[in-house]
Amino acid sequence: MSVIATIDLSAWRAGGAAADEVAAEVDAGLQRAGFILVRGHGVDPALARDVRAAAREFFALTHDVKSRYSVPVGGRGWIGPGAEANAYAEGTETPPDLKESFSLGAETTTGDPDVDRFWFAPNVWPHEVPALQSLVAEYTAQMRRVADDLLALFAHALRMPQNPFAALASRPTWTMNINHYPPVSVVGDPEPGQFRIGPHTDFGTVTILDREPGAGGLQVYSEAAGWEDAPYEPDALTVNIGDLLEYWSGRRWPSGRHRVLPPQAHAPEEDLVSLIYFYEANHDALVTPLPPPVGRAEGLAPVVSADFIKERLDAITVA
Repeated sequence: MSVIATIDLSAWRAGGAAADEVAAEVDAGLQRAGFILVRGHGVDPALARDVRAAAREFFALTHDVKSRYSVPVGGRGWIGPGAEANAYAEGTETPPDLKESFSLGAETTTGDPDVDRFWFAPNVWPHEVPALQSLVAEYTAQMRRVADDLLALFAHALRMPQNPFAALASRPTWTMNINHYPPVSVVGDPEPGQFRIGPHTDFGTVTILDREPGAGGLQVYSEAAGWEDAPYEPDALTVNIGDLLEYWSGRRWPSGRHRVLPPQAHAPEEDLVSLIYFYEANHDALVTPLPPPVGRAEGLAPVVSADFIKERLDAITVA
């Protein structure tokens, strides 16, 4: 049995006793590993399929063409190989992650140039793949809906009388990474300690992942089981909470620690694309951790969402 629970979001939306049961399952599951699988999310699987196909068109372009859209970690555009080493966020020095990404984010500008330059910069779209922009716009709208539903469910699971996320994530920062994990014939043999994504936790409130299963795929860490392959269900989204929600919960729920294995010797030509939606909160949201008995830690000071997340983004950038 995996430590990762599977929940039905449609049962939560239905309300009543079934919703209370789902909230209890969420609380127990997130306490174990910070991960759950989510069915009943209402997202058309054809949409993810089409986004992935358009992304593969982009990743198949030459390096020179993709370089026109090159940006540093945290930017909007192509983040090429060698730019990130996610394990640095844990203080572990590793070789760069074996991936490339196309990154985008919220464009709900505030009017403050300093805020907008980093958190709400305009997205950049490749002219060579015109379908990508409209597909991603629809996909991220669906992810926002699912994320808001999940936060409402999480508030109930944390025994809050009202959902504070409705106000604190009314104009949220969010990003989406389309990650490409190329085969060995492209990236070469992995160095010792090198991963497609090194061990890390995410930084925000909730991450929603649509992934392809693979030998060099997602692994999740828990105190009970150590590292294990994440379960995969074709009709389920993989969801984990990030550092901000762990903090918000008073460390009741651990931020979901995970990694993506490098290409494996028995599947060297495996080529995977993951769609990853990172949800946060309003950039200026003041997050006040829940005290005991719901929270598990005393004396945690309030934090501002943007400050909390920016510190972690800086840590994973390869100089």
